[in-house]
Amino acid sequence: MQQITIAALLITVTCSLLAQQPEYKTVRAEKFKPRAGIGNVMQKIAAGQDVTVAYLGGSITAANGWRPQTTAWLTQNYPKAKFKEIHAAIGGTGSDLGVFRVGFDVLQHNPDLLFVEFAVNDGGAAPDSIWKSMEGIVRQTWKKNSKTDIMFVYTIHAGMTNDLVKGDCPRSASAMELLADYYKIPSVNFGLEITQLLTANKLVFKASEKPSGDRIWFANDDCHPREEGHRIYTAMLAQYIPAMADSKPIDHASQLNGCFIAGNLENAKMVPITATMLTGSWNSLAETNSLQKSFGPRMGQLWTSGTPGDTLRFTFKGSLAKVYDLVGPNGGKVKVTVDGKVTANSVPRFDSYCTYHRIATLGVAANLDPTVPHSVEVEILSEQPDRTILLPKMKSPDELKQAKYNGTCAWFSQLMLIGDLAQ
Repeated sequence: MQQITIAALLITVTCSLLAQQPEYKTVRAEKFKPRAGIGNVMQKIAAGQDVTVAYLGGSITAANGWRPQTTAWLTQNYPKAKFKEIHAAIGGTGSDLGVFRVGFDVLQHNPDLLFVEFAVNDGGAAPDSIWKSMEGIVRQTWKKNSKTDIMFVYTIHAGMTNDLVKGDCPRSASAMELLADYYKIPSVNFGLEITQLLTANKLVFKASEKPSGDRIWFANDDCHPREEGHRIYTAMLAQYIPAMADSKPIDHASQLNGCFIAGNLENAKMVPITATMLTGSWNSLAETNSLQKSFGPRMGQLWTSGTPGDTLRFTFKGSLAKVYDLVGPNGGKVKVTVDGKVTANSVPRFDSYCTYHRIATLGVAANLDPTVPHSVEVEILSEQPDRTILLPKMKSPDELKQAKYNGTCAWFSQLMLIGDLAQ
């Protein structure tokens, strides 16, 4: 174990020393770039071995669409091999969360092939932010298993068609392509195919564009494909995966000697919250609890309290900390204190979408000195959030009087750290 730790440390130090600030530029769009291919996966498929395929992404990947369709296509077209699918997609999330959860959601399953889909949800992020998160995903994956093959896939939002019509990748996909070039990761640009069909008047993007005749109706909104749209995505992979059948198996470990950008998040991690970190009347949700059943497979054990004054406390040595949590209809507010100073007086765990519970992250500490320990306290407050922000979604103001909208609750599962817990 000591040797592994030292080796990992040397890789990280070498990476930081060799990395430079990359220069962003717009990349011309191509439907498929095989680069180094997926030779490790194809070798296992040819040998009729068990193959684990993981899908890390947002809502487009979480849908019952190209993800299960691709697994089904692999099963049908390579009957000698046995395929296992790892569903690791969460709607509304980008690579900034993906880099923290890749270990828990993906790498513990030791995938042979990892699809990464964040171009749409990273659409508003700066290139250097995308690079740090995406490179963190790549490096964590290859540090866990250097024989895992990775593919980037770029889905599309209606606003991205302006760039694609000109033959350019949108900013997020351009940033990812530059990183893919560095690590020789194959990529498939779903969005270019959709844009070309749209330009040829063979496709309409959404219902407001009045689909008619034999034109493909791609989506109901600006980005989430209908069945027809997902079939286009799957058909592209069905075309390009066999094109990499002759790619050579590669041990990706050598590519970890240098890195693309200094400060990448290869050390991002999730750390489970334990009872020793909690003060007050916190409860660990039972396996039969509806929230634990819904979110536990993705988040691990959930802890909850609705009692003002109850706290989460931990000390860590690092630069950044967040809490992996839920927001919901009866969510309350919290106060955050770092190193004895209040850094956030009243942070709601509730927003204008909280007619239901969903996964969120609570930022508690950032840009800290990583060489010294930092103490963090998150306290539940007695004041409730302004729930009238939900009124536009309601038929009557009386709906807010329901018990589900009354409470000061918090639901915490794991710490998201750049660093490590300290005593």
